[in-house]
Amino acid sequence: MNMLKEGDKAPDFGVKDQNGTTHHLEDYKGKKVILYFYPKDLTPGCTVESCNLRDNYSELTKKGFEVIGVSADDEKKHQRFIGKYELPFTLLADVEKKVINAYGVWGPKKFMGRTFDGIHRTTFVIDEKGMIEKVITKVKTKDHTKQILEELNFN
Repeated sequence: MNMLKEGDKAPDFGVKDQNGTTHHLEDYKGKKVILYFYPKDLTPGCTVESCNLRDNYSELTKKGFEVIGVSADDEKKHQRFIGKYELPFTLLADVEKKVINAYGVWGPKKFMGRTFDGIHRTTFVIDEKGMIEKVITKVKTKDHTKQILEELNFN
């Protein structure tokens, strides 16, 4: 696993969202982006994290952030996730793991005594020029918005 670091240029991507619309990082030039990677739609931790971002979405957008979630789930599963929890932001369906690998968040994980490859829950804050401003690897799912804002000194 070769994860990107603060100060690195964020890799561009071209991945479809829950509606089949292709998004490129370049589309967000001039905006701050919270790009959060999570393992799987409709699972407890991922739901808590996504709902925390949903509940604080207006505060994040007022501060100039765009929120984009990324997992390897397909468009249909993203649609169910968004519909069930009324998520107001884009979820990228990175089924081929192009973005996941480009950002270095795919690798060995341990769960219940076994090791397997998967997505490491990680959030990248990308500045208006496309540079990685902050990398959060120890995500607090229940309080992720507060964690992001504190890490960026938005107290």
